[in-house]
Amino acid sequence: MLVEATGLCKSFGATRVLDGVDLSAAEGEVLALLGPNGAGKTTIVRILSTLTRPDAGTVRIAGVDAVREPARARALFSLTGQASAVDDRQTGRENLVMMGHLAHLGRRESRRRADDLLERFDLTHAADRRVQTWSGGMRRRIDLAMSLVGGPRVLFLDEPTTGLDPAGRATMWDTIGDLVRGGTTLVLTTQHLEEADRLADRVVLVDGGRVTASGTPEALKTLVGGDRLEIRVADAAGLRRVADLHPAAVVDREGRTVTLPSDGGAAHLHAVLDELRAAGVAVDGVRSARPTLDDVFLALTRPASPSAPQPVAAGTAA
Repeated sequence: MLVEATGLCKSFGATRVLDGVDLSAAEGEVLALLGPNGAGKTTIVRILSTLTRPDAGTVRIAGVDAVREPARARALFSLTGQASAVDDRQTGRENLVMMGHLAHLGRRESRRRADDLLERFDLTHAADRRVQTWSGGMRRRIDLAMSLVGGPRVLFLDEPTTGLDPAGRATMWDTIGDLVRGGTTLVLTTQHLEEADRLADRVVLVDGGRVTASGTPEALKTLVGGDRLEIRVADAAGLRRVADLHPAAVVDREGRTVTLPSDGGAAHLHAVLDELRAAGVAVDGVRSARPTLDDVFLALTRPASPSAPQPVAAGTAA
């Protein structure tokens, strides 16, 4: 594993923020950290990136002990945080060249690297304008580009699309996908479940400073049930007949819909429709649905109960 963290604990005063977090990311993998506000995601990233020292636990980046040898570890990764690191008074090119100098690349290599990244992030047209004149999406892309100047093996992204509109978010997703195809390992935090579903190879769900579930997005979805049919009927009488035929179904009287478990196959869909037709139920619409990461999030990040949640592994454990 390129990134490994074991038993991470962290308290701020009397508040226990992390309570024994384990996670890992392989080379060329995207690991997404999900969780509600205050779950400890940003603290995890700050510990992994050596900005915060854990009270207990270990972190290894490409075999380097990041707690005991933070300077060696910092040569292997880069961080794009929630707050922009871009100097608004400089141009995009100047920001990138400056990062090259800080990475000891030399004047010529810094300029070459800046030109490459400006083209890669589709920013060449604005390269010589001050960043303060750029749009939010462009500023976020240059922020990410600056993290790549030194060619890091691992990139930590803390909510990379915060504040972006849907178009800007989609562009950033494409950019992140290109980075992964280039071999970069990504560890990202996000509150956009669609983002994790689209980008992540594996997901770690954090709640209350603990890992409550981990695995591939598809494996996690199986934790909250399988496929289902959502059937909308024409009237209340039809709704009652469907409920009588399927007592375990979930009934939404206001929306006149009934949700049934399904194996996802066409044969089951046709069998149900034939059954309803024979019962005289007029169907307005039907759709097959699968659990989403939204369902996983809602099911596994609930208010704390007297007994603490136990971590659940789905598919490959983190």
